[in-house]
Amino acid sequence: MSPLIPSSLQWLESHDEGRSWLAALPAAVDEVSERWGLDLGQPFTDSYVSLVLPARNKDVVAKIQFPDREGQHEAAALRLWDGNGAVLLLDHWEERNAMLLERCIPGTQLSQVGAAGLDVMIDLLPRLWVPASEPYGSLAAEVDHWVAALPQEYETAGEPFERGLLEDAIDVLLDLAGSQGEQVLLHQDLHGDNVLRAQREPWLAIDPKPLTGEREFGLSPIIRSDELGDEQQAMIHRLDRVTGELGLDRERARLWAFGHAISWGFEAGKVLPGQIEAARWLLAA
Repeated sequence: MSPLIPSSLQWLESHDEGRSWLAALPAAVDEVSERWGLDLGQPFTDSYVSLVLPARNKDVVAKIQFPDREGQHEAAALRLWDGNGAVLLLDHWEERNAMLLERCIPGTQLSQVGAAGLDVMIDLLPRLWVPASEPYGSLAAEVDHWVAALPQEYETAGEPFERGLLEDAIDVLLDLAGSQGEQVLLHQDLHGDNVLRAQREPWLAIDPKPLTGEREFGLSPIIRSDELGDEQQAMIHRLDRVTGELGLDRERARLWAFGHAISWGFEAGKVLPGQIEAARWLLAA
């Protein structure tokens, strides 16, 4: 693999589409560099579906995305937010699936500040919840995708927990998806590694994986964020505090977080034990 490409992207070698994208990356980097006049440095090493490179001659980063379903409309979400709580989109080269973004300096991840990061999340969330429809995928459609995929993922992983837990999650997701409130733009992956210390604002969100859906779902990654406290008591505290301070339905937020934990509980044919443990805690909350 080219030294340009960090090990975090090696998983893409496992299928044809990923191998083709990786093979084309060096040429894509040259094209992006020329188009935006960038002297690009070494890529960041913690991006798993994109190649993200800082410029040495400007306070910007270039992001070249793998054509992933969840990140399909990231540029549109960033454009709609226009820097209000999220990193600024400076340009978008759709044909190359590339974005020019402001650089967060110093770029410290919110996950490094521990439980105090919850205050930042509570401030960011209402700013990101703006009315939206097209072109974003809907939470209801995403639930359909999860529900269709979960039985096979469960079987492939060797039925790693009781089937009743899986069936409960499917029932909960379908019920919630069909009874949602007001639809807003959601950052589906708003955990501590996706909020960075910056200069224009103290903290800015990145990597949104945008969806449109009800606000209670948008709490799911925060409720489950183990960097904000990795014990059951800390998770329940986040659930209570965020729903209370933002005036949201605690029960719907709890159940969305449960369903999301199960839906995101499998990777590369294996179960993610931390997600399943979080799901159990949420059922008992």
